[in-house]
Amino acid sequence: MSAVIMHGAPVADAVLAQVAEDVAKLAAEGVQVGLGTILVGDDPASAGYIRKKHEACEAMGIHSAHQQLAADASQAEILDAVRAFNQDPAVDAFLIQNPFPGGQDYNAAIAAVDPAKDADGLHPTNLGLLALGATNAPLACTPAGIVAMLAHYEVPVEGRNVVIVGRGPTIGRPLSLLLSQKRRGANAAVTVVHTGVPDWADYTRRADIVVGGAGVPNMIGPGDVRRGAAVVGAGLTWEGKRVISDVDEAVVEVAGWVTPRRGGVGVTTVALLLANAVRAAQRA
Repeated sequence: MSAVIMHGAPVADAVLAQVAEDVAKLAAEGVQVGLGTILVGDDPASAGYIRKKHEACEAMGIHSAHQQLAADASQAEILDAVRAFNQDPAVDAFLIQNPFPGGQDYNAAIAAVDPAKDADGLHPTNLGLLALGATNAPLACTPAGIVAMLAHYEVPVEGRNVVIVGRGPTIGRPLSLLLSQKRRGANAAVTVVHTGVPDWADYTRRADIVVGGAGVPNMIGPGDVRRGAAVVGAGLTWEGKRVISDVDEAVVEVAGWVTPRRGGVGVTTVALLLANAVRAAQRA
């Protein structure tokens, strides 16, 4: 069996084509979309993510703004940066790069973001709206990208058994809500397991779709999935300059669909981040 490799580029290109069209329409009305980023510290991986987001903005004609804070920035300084973007009319949406390097309170920073300017879809208000099934709030970008990838590659989802490994607020929790909702066309049976479940592989071996989002390198191997399943590596870990997925590359030998180590979910995340910024501008 040869697995279908689920590259993220075709999905991202489709999203960005719509973004470009919407940006042009807003520009014709005298509105320039603005996206802001806040980075605490100088972690190379985080700085690289921020750089890619600004490069994507430039390519789409989106104004981008950035606030760089020292690794030892105080919580008050971080909240000041958040308030500045909340009040900046040139910034329609913004994100705070996670993780913080010095033990600062990321949750408190996210809670201080104006929900209408939440580019990542991670504000408690927007996660709550997602739980209620609302469709007028920004979606968490990585989960939305995963759903879009499954649809693009025609992976059957409705009524299927989905197991998500990882319960974090950026992937596992919002993705479980998205995939279980009938109104979004997913309507799957979703189980969430994590590293605290000793027999987590017993669940993944029975799943039609497995999503790795725990941030543990090569956690999910060929023996942890059933033959023909769709396997998505969403959790990533940097080892030096090499990025390692939660899904071992050898899974390709048994899966029906699988994301590559590079060029998978990540590129869709950036595209949907820009889409969230455009929607914020449209709402404003």
